[in-house]
Amino acid sequence: VQLQASGGGLVQAGDSLRLSCASSTQTFSNYALGWFRQAPGKEREFVAAVSWNGGATYYTDSVKGRFTISKGNAKNSAYLQMNSLKPEDTAVYYCAVRRFGNLYLASGYEYWGQGTQVTVSS
Repeated sequence: VQLQASGGGLVQAGDSLRLSCASSTQTFSNYALGWFRQAPGKEREFVAAVSWNGGATYYTDSVKGRFTISKGNAKNSAYLQMNSLKPEDTAVYYCAVRRFGNLYLASGYEYWGQGTQVTVSS
């Protein structure tokens, strides 16, 4: 599965962005999908995940109520709607998919996108 993350950009605090994750090679409808982010000098951290059927979602505490993860109607797309962005949300955002295991852990995700930069100015 080849993933492509897009939608990042430079915004001001309080603005919104919608990140997309798409596969041009095959559907990932049987995979759970996660979004992770990595800020300069920091480890990659979990942001949000959605179960393979879209029925369950998971968020890190710092984004609850602001970010929404979803799978698209097309079986090879997913999104991360980010509202009320804060400077501390600045990072490279990655999407990844896995079939089994703990969705909060980066290890175990089988395929990763290349990342998209999100920069939030104060």
